[in-house]
Amino acid sequence: MASHTPRAALSPENLGLLEAVARLGSMAAAARELGMVPSALTYRIRQIEDALDVLLFDRSARRAQLTPAGAELLRSGQYLLNELDAVAQRVKRVATGWEPQITIAADAIIARATLFELCEAFYAEATPTRLKLRAETLSGTLEALQSGQADLALGVPGELAQTDIQTAPLGPLEFVYAVAPHHPLAKATHSLCDEELRAHRAVAVADSTQRGSGVTHNLQPGQDVLTVPTMQHKLEAQLRGLGAGFLPLPLALPFINAGRLVVKPVQRPNRVLHLAYAWRQPRTAGDTGRALRWWLEQLQHPTTRAALLNNHHQI
Repeated sequence: MASHTPRAALSPENLGLLEAVARLGSMAAAARELGMVPSALTYRIRQIEDALDVLLFDRSARRAQLTPAGAELLRSGQYLLNELDAVAQRVKRVATGWEPQITIAADAIIARATLFELCEAFYAEATPTRLKLRAETLSGTLEALQSGQADLALGVPGELAQTDIQTAPLGPLEFVYAVAPHHPLAKATHSLCDEELRAHRAVAVADSTQRGSGVTHNLQPGQDVLTVPTMQHKLEAQLRGLGAGFLPLPLALPFINAGRLVVKPVQRPNRVLHLAYAWRQPRTAGDTGRALRWWLEQLQHPTTRAALLNNHHQI
C-alpha cells in the first residue's frame, strides 16, 4: 500500500509503475504488463502525484505522456534504482570479506604517480571497497593511523614501538640541500656551515598533525621560514628561489639534471631517512580485510616499495 509521504512515494515499486506507464504510453497497457487492474494502477499513480504534489502525466494527450516533472522523476528515479542495485551488489560482496572503505594516509614524500598506479591496479580487481586517500606530512601520517582515521600509513618513521601497530620497511630516502641557480648560495664553492644556512630563508613543509606543534627537520634557531603545505609546494618554492632546503633526491633529480636546481654540500652529515609503512594489528590473523591484505601484498614487492619513494615523474 502506497504511503502519502514523498519518501514512500519514491519506492522502487512505485518507480517501476511510472516507468511502465511512460514506456508503454497508457495506463491500460502498463496495467496488463504489471498484472494489475487498470483502476488500481491509476489510483496508485494519483497517490504518488498527491504525495509529491506534482502532476506526473499529461492526461489530455491520447498517450500517457510524462510532464517535465514526471520526466525528471523518472530520470532521477532510474539513478536511485541503479544505486539500490549497486548497494545490493556491494553488500553481497562485502559479506565475502571486502571492507566497505579503506583509507590510506600517504606522507608528502610518497610518489603520487606510483600511489595512483596502485589505485588503478586495485580498481582492476573489481573490488567493492571504496578508496580514500589522505595527504599527510611528518608526524601527521602516523597520527592518522593511530587515531583510526587511516587503515594504512605510507612513509612513517622506520622504528616504532607500539604493540597495536605493525610496520615493515619501505626503504631509505636520501635528501640533498638544493637551491635555485639565482639563489645567493648557488655561487658558493665551499661546504656550507650552519651559520650560512641560518642567514637564508628555509622552505619547510608543515607537519599535518592535529596534536601539538608537530616536528620540524633541519631548521636553524632564528631562521626565516616559508612554511608550505606539501612537498610539491616546497619544490616549487625552491625552484623560484623563495628559499632553500633539503629535498628528496628522487624528487629533485630531474630539476638538478635540467640545471633548475643546484645541489650544495653542507657540513652536516647527509640526511637519509629510513621509512616504513604501518597498519593496525588485527585482533586475530583472520580479521584483516581483503582490501588491506591486497595493499600489504603489493608492498611486499621491493620494486613497488622503491617506486613509492623514487617514482616522482611529473604528470
